[in-house]
Amino acid sequence: MTIPQVASRDDVQVAARLFRGLAEPTRLALLTALRDGERTVSELMSAVGASQSGVSGHLACLRDCGLVTSRPGPGRSVWYRLASPRLQALLRAAEELLADGGHPVTLCAEQGRRPR
Repeated sequence: MTIPQVASRDDVQVAARLFRGLAEPTRLALLTALRDGERTVSELMSAVGASQSGVSGHLACLRDCGLVTSRPGPGRSVWYRLASPRLQALLRAAEELLADGGHPVTLCAEQGRRPR
């Protein structure tokens, strides 16, 4: 029997940052709110029911984790979006994994439609 090689410490730390971004309910709610396109902080506050400072703090974490990017808008506004379309696939995979365990949830843009 061959023992599989363990990922390098650096690789594990990068992956841990990704999962840190997904590990908090408000951050996960922000990601799902961004699944259909760009949003401002004000729009995200309404979508997830959190304060401006809370949303801004979580967005900073998500940016550090590489899950969201931003661009300046008109005036002082900033537009946030998912950093990669692969996040949709990750949300769908999470739905399927949770459903396998008896916990059906809807996280992806298809609103409950399961991939075939």
